[in-house]
Amino acid sequence: METKRCVLRHWKIEDAPRLYDLAKDPDIGPRAGWLPHKNVEESKEIIINVFNCPETYAVVLKETEEIIGCISLMFEGQANVQLHDKEAELGYWLGKAYWGQGIIPEAAAALLAYGFQQLGLTRIFCGYYKGNEQSRRVQEKLGFQYQYTRKDKVVLGAKKDEIVSVLERRVKDESIYCSAWANLL
Repeated sequence: METKRCVLRHWKIEDAPRLYDLAKDPDIGPRAGWLPHKNVEESKEIIINVFNCPETYAVVLKETEEIIGCISLMFEGQANVQLHDKEAELGYWLGKAYWGQGIIPEAAAALLAYGFQQLGLTRIFCGYYKGNEQSRRVQEKLGFQYQYTRKDKVVLGAKKDEIVSVLERRVKDESIYCSAWANLL
């Protein structure tokens, strides 16, 4: 998949050193509920055992061909929320040097369009932990609507409130759309 500035492609084992460079940052993983990576070998294991899902992609900046983050659609058994048939959860993270540039909303708009149009999904959920304002803003830009809050979820040994939002498939004149994506795609 391509956007104006990015290519979304599947992860490869040889991406492990770059994944480690990004994922060792203590400001990245804990915001999303995972520990910073300890070494390249751990990043390789993540690529093999976690990123091997069909709808998990490295976010690659076209200009430099450098991996700058990860984005995925997760289904029942992979997701952090309860899902039914034709539902998925959107997950994403981005290297700190690329925060605030609108890259994740752009990549997510492409993946959401793919999920609704090609995969036939009817609802896509997305969550963030209270205090993660960047993730909240991404979801707002994409048109997600508040669904519920999971209070006191234990994450990395601490209790956090998780805010879960949803985006529902909209059909107009037989085309699937979301007006919030118009300036992102």
